[in-house]
Amino acid sequence: MTTQDPEAPEGVDLERPNAARIYDWFLGGDANWAIDRQFGEQAVKTFPMIKTVARVGRDFLGRGVRYLARNGIDQFLDLGSGVPTVGNVHEVAAEVNPNARCVYVDNEPVAVAHSQVLLEKEGVADRHAVLQGDLRDPADIWKRALETGVLDTNRPIGLIIVGVLYFLGKDEPVADIIQKYLSLLPSGSYFLSSHLTTEGLDALADHDSRTSIVEQYNKSSTPLYLRSKTEFTSFFDGLELVEPGIVYLPEWHPEEIESRATKKLANDPAFSGHICGLGRKP
Repeated sequence: MTTQDPEAPEGVDLERPNAARIYDWFLGGDANWAIDRQFGEQAVKTFPMIKTVARVGRDFLGRGVRYLARNGIDQFLDLGSGVPTVGNVHEVAAEVNPNARCVYVDNEPVAVAHSQVLLEKEGVADRHAVLQGDLRDPADIWKRALETGVLDTNRPIGLIIVGVLYFLGKDEPVADIIQKYLSLLPSGSYFLSSHLTTEGLDALADHDSRTSIVEQYNKSSTPLYLRSKTEFTSFFDGLELVEPGIVYLPEWHPEEIESRATKKLANDPAFSGHICGLGRKP
């Protein structure tokens, strides 16, 4: 397919594969194009467990949202939300609190278009919103998110940046960007995040396969940048870390793990290649 594909939303680049659409393919979705599927198929050949790892990441998002909803958070700002698939934030939160609200933000036109269609199809577009924007511009994103009328700054908000920060390179001021968002959040708000990590990478038997995957992504429109546990932990400066702190995905509140994929990695959590955490703003 080309950028002239009539089924593609306006502004979609089909010359190179895109991370949001590739992730959708890993999870079994249909909001992807031939170029994304070709990338995904090659990734599976290089690293056969990549679909399982993708599912484990989605599982963590669900556990995190359920935790927040059970602890009184009923409004969410999901940055880098990606293409809608099973277990979207508003759906998971609604299982606990039917009145929960969410603003989704992504820079990929496909993700935004599909999110809007989903909200309208479910008849909940009046309670949730979706924006196309760059999370690297906190002032703009915050302003537009509040303009939707979905979020109430007089009450705590759940800020979610899961499975996206590793698309910001080493020269990006990631810590500063996050601190700006945290400064805007009301007291009692939470920050939920995850990140591909260099932690323990050299010790994994499939180290070479993972390195090849990173190289493959670096040739796409969305290159990867892995960070250490120390770097990732610094993103939570000023927050109260929720137990068990910064850990591998399968280690975060394992009592709530139901997915076969996540259970599969329970005995070898480092295999997920991702660390995660949840912090509360005092």
